[in-house]
Amino acid sequence: MTEPMAELLDLYDSTAPLHEASTIPAPWYVDARFAELERERVFARNWIPVGRADQVAERGQFLTAEIAGEPLVVVRGGDRQLRAFYNVCRHHAAAVMTAPCGSAEQLRCPYHGWTYGLDGTLKGAPEFAGVCNFDRAQNGLIPVRVAVWEQFVFVALQEDAPPLESFLGDLPARVAPLGISRIHFFERRNYTLACNWKVYVDNYLDGGYHVPHLHKGLNSVLDYKEYTIENSQHYCLQSSPLVASGEHADVSATRTGDRASYYWLYPNFMINIYQGVMDTNLVLPLAPDRCLVQFDFYFADVSDAARKLNAESVAVSDRIQDEDVAICESVQRGLGSRAYGAGRLSMRREAGEHLFHRLLARDLRTGVSARQEQVKLVQL
Repeated sequence: MTEPMAELLDLYDSTAPLHEASTIPAPWYVDARFAELERERVFARNWIPVGRADQVAERGQFLTAEIAGEPLVVVRGGDRQLRAFYNVCRHHAAAVMTAPCGSAEQLRCPYHGWTYGLDGTLKGAPEFAGVCNFDRAQNGLIPVRVAVWEQFVFVALQEDAPPLESFLGDLPARVAPLGISRIHFFERRNYTLACNWKVYVDNYLDGGYHVPHLHKGLNSVLDYKEYTIENSQHYCLQSSPLVASGEHADVSATRTGDRASYYWLYPNFMINIYQGVMDTNLVLPLAPDRCLVQFDFYFADVSDAARKLNAESVAVSDRIQDEDVAICESVQRGLGSRAYGAGRLSMRREAGEHLFHRLLARDLRTGVSARQEQVKLVQL
C-alpha cells in the first residue's frame, strides 16, 4: 500500500457514536506500517502483562518476556524489591537470561560472562582490565517500570505512562469481589494464529455476537439474551448469567456458577471468570498476519484430586479456541479482499469493539503526529 499513513488513519472516524460507527478499516489490519506504529505507540506506551506474580515471589526468581520487540527480564531482588530490565547485555547485546523463568543468584550473560546483580548493577566484566574510560556504574542493565495487580505482573516501557493504578481505573474494585487472588495457576497453552492481533481482540469484544453461531457448547450455558456490555476508560466487561443445560455436559460441568465475567483490558489482555475457574488470554503480535495467544488456566482447587476435572475444563476451552482460530483466520483472509473496506457495528453487541477501536485510533494518531513534528524539526 502506498497511501500516506495520515490518509489511512483518516479513513476511520473515532468521533462517531456507536449507532453511526464503523470498524477500523481493512488496511489497519494488513499494512505492515501499522504493525510498526503499534509496537511504538500501543505496546510500548501502555501497561502490558508479562507474567504471574508467583513466578517472581521469592528472592532471585525471574521471568523473561518480549514486548514490542523488546526482550525483558523481571526479577525479585535480595531486598525483596521487584524490578524489570531490558534483557540486553551492555557488552554485545545478547540476552542475559535465556530461560522463560527460574531462580538465580546473579544475572549472567552466556555470551562473554558479564554478570549483573539482582538490582541490575554490573558486577563482573571478565578480561576488561586496562579498558580506558569505562565506568561500571554506568553499564548496568537498563531499568523498565514494573508493577503488580492481583496475580499479574505488568511492565511499561515508557517513563511517561501513567501509574498502573491510574491505568486500571476502577477495574480492581470491580474484580475484587470475585476473589481471583485465591485461584491458582494450573497450566499454560500457546496458540499461533494466522491473523492480525486486532482480529482476535475484535472477536473477543463482539458482545457474544458470534457465540450462538460458532460456539454451540458455550452458548448452551450462557443466557444470551441477558448478555451485557459495560465500557470503562481502558477496559470492557462482558457478562452473562449462566444457565443449567444438559445439551453439552462437558461444558456445563466446567462452566458453573451464577455468572460468567469476561474482562478485556486495553490493548491485549483478557480475564475470563467462572465459579472457581479463570483463564487469561494475552494476545501478542508476531507479524501483520500472525499473532500468539497465551492462555493461562487457573482453578480454585489444583490438587491431584481435582486434576481430571481441571483437565476437562482446559479441553473445553481448547475446543472453543479451535473454533475461534478458524473464524479469525477466515476474517484475516477476507480483510485482504478488494471487496471489503470496513463494516458497521451492532449497537446491541459491539460496544466493546467500538471502545477498542477508539483507543487504538487515539494512540496511533498521536504516534503519526509525533513523527510529523519530528520531521518538521529536522527540516528547520
